[in-house]
Amino acid sequence: MGVIEWILGKKDAMWIGFITRAVLENSTSYEEARNILIKTKILAPAYFILGGNKTGEGCVITRDRKKCLDVHELDPEQGRWYVVETNYDRWKNPFFLDDRRTAAKMCLNHTTQDKISIPTIYDILSTKPVLNKLTVFTTLMDVAKGQFETYLRDCPDPCIGW
Repeated sequence: MGVIEWILGKKDAMWIGFITRAVLENSTSYEEARNILIKTKILAPAYFILGGNKTGEGCVITRDRKKCLDVHELDPEQGRWYVVETNYDRWKNPFFLDDRRTAAKMCLNHTTQDKISIPTIYDILSTKPVLNKLTVFTTLMDVAKGQFETYLRDCPDPCIGW
């Protein structure tokens, strides 16, 4: 619907790629980036996973085209040292054949916060069913270190198709 409106001349919403690029190029703080992703009208529903360079700065923003549906923040004081997004709204149960969320949480809890690193996150994202036939690439970032790694992925059989 949003793309059709845009083609017909109603251009008051942003393309996901353009808003992402604008945030990456222009935002000077976590809070500024978060507010832009929450408030800007977009052409299609989206999940934005945002991390900052300070402890406790991180969230998953669930958006529909016109408004923010949810912001799931890190909350280290309450024991929420990670947030997980697997393309299902967090307040709904995932499709029973595609419950990557439970597997990801089990791996994170088993790893523990003090052992989290780029290699351990890569290992978690390489665990089936988190990794599946639809996984095209994995990108890992450490804002504080300026580290950015992207890997093309392949899920060797046996591997589920979604």
